[in-house]
Amino acid sequence: MRLAVVEDDDGVASALLEALRTKYEADHIKRGSDLLLFHNRYDAVVLDLGLPDMDGLEVLRKLRKVSSVPVVILTARGGERAVVRGLHAGADDYLVKPPRIAELIARLETVTRRAAAHAPPPQHVIVTGDVRVDLIARRVEVAGEPITLTHKEFQLIRILLERPGAAVSRQQLMDRIWGDAFAAVSRALDVHMAALRAKLGRPGLITTIRGFGYRWELEDMP
Repeated sequence: MRLAVVEDDDGVASALLEALRTKYEADHIKRGSDLLLFHNRYDAVVLDLGLPDMDGLEVLRKLRKVSSVPVVILTARGGERAVVRGLHAGADDYLVKPPRIAELIARLETVTRRAAAHAPPPQHVIVTGDVRVDLIARRVEVAGEPITLTHKEFQLIRILLERPGAAVSRQQLMDRIWGDAFAAVSRALDVHMAALRAKLGRPGLITTIRGFGYRWELEDMP
């Protein structure tokens, strides 16, 4: 399991990472905006509320619009009202600093197990309107007719369909398809996305989220 520890205090983050890395992969993220950008990389999130760029509750509300990743709030705000607000904003659990590491780990395991129990089984054939994608056979059909895609065009579809309906950032697409040299291939993403959309011929199927990335829509296409 890979965790995102979203914490602006380097000392607190260092102690948490040292403890959590005995059991999990864990990355330190300081800013809420970075979590929103990279949330698809993680299986669970430990979220502080006092972040430098935006309040943690705002981060959580924005995250919940695009992701159901389990979130455990870990904060100094321990009042009843703060706890209720955090849970209402979409947190799966809430802990007050300083945490007992064994309890934090137990709660992380509980929320991730609960999320897994409610997750739909993975699909290798996904149908949206008259568009059919077979991820194993690497075959895409539109209105019953196969279309020919390049390797990178199919990679775009595969990544978008890992979580249909969820936003995927441009940076994540470039990282996963082109690797660390993403800064040099930003234009390449635009070219491949334009070609993919033209081949699919369904303008509303892959929508652009301005300033962020793209989303494969779940609604049936006309």
